[in-house]
Amino acid sequence: MRTLLSLALALNCSISFAQTNAGQQAGLYLKEGYRLVWADEFAEAGKPAVQNWKFENGFVRNEELQWYQPDNAWCENGLLILEARKEQKPNPAYKKNSNNWGAMRENIEYTSSSINTRDLHTWQYGRFVMRGKIDISSGLWPAWWTLGVSKEWPSNGEIDIMEYYRGMLLANIATGTTKRYNAKWYSKKTPVKELGGKEWASKFHEWRMDWTDQEIALFVDDVELIKVPMHQLHNEDGTGFNPFRQPHYMLLNLAMGGINGGYLKETRFPNRFVVDYVRVYQK
Repeated sequence: MRTLLSLALALNCSISFAQTNAGQQAGLYLKEGYRLVWADEFAEAGKPAVQNWKFENGFVRNEELQWYQPDNAWCENGLLILEARKEQKPNPAYKKNSNNWGAMRENIEYTSSSINTRDLHTWQYGRFVMRGKIDISSGLWPAWWTLGVSKEWPSNGEIDIMEYYRGMLLANIATGTTKRYNAKWYSKKTPVKELGGKEWASKFHEWRMDWTDQEIALFVDDVELIKVPMHQLHNEDGTGFNPFRQPHYMLLNLAMGGINGGYLKETRFPNRFVVDYVRVYQK
């Protein structure tokens, strides 16, 4: 009886705490005029919620080393895990004598996961917040970013709220140019060693974007990394289109190698990008 009573009390306390915590987060930025409009706290164990996230599959971009697959993403203990693994298997997209970087690889040597909210949830303007922990081992390329729903990259607009590779924490905004597939970048690179190196990376940190009709500002732990006025962010293709005056969807992924990620050297596997929560507030 005492055990059952203790369990009941613990359950009631946890429910009460969860409700209180949810209420606190919903009202966190009310003084600044923001209300919580969407969040994923990754509270349910298992695969990421299908109503929130889609998976990317295969070799996708940037000549990266990893094969994206759903097996490498799951939720446990209130956290989203994106896991990079070293594992060899036949590449189902392999084509002998192909010139395509993904099809020319006979075997898959690394796997990981990439999830996104495309066709499920999009937002235009707001305060976006993610609490996560990244590994800064050589060759890893974790990111939390957004893409616009209209036009091809980079004319659709890209915002890298959190990106890491080659010892640098990046905050980036990209627009289109007169040359197809070539972006104009507004970027701030911060050496992780200036933040505290491996000790800093061993802890969770909070990344934030404040995106209004006037500017885009990116932060880590409330420290502003970059701010760009909206009037500067038109595509340079003569259309006058501003890719940040349209809805965007978000992506979370753990990439490896490729054109920016660097070499994997002594990096240990499996390796993880861990996310505590993702929240979107709007005025």
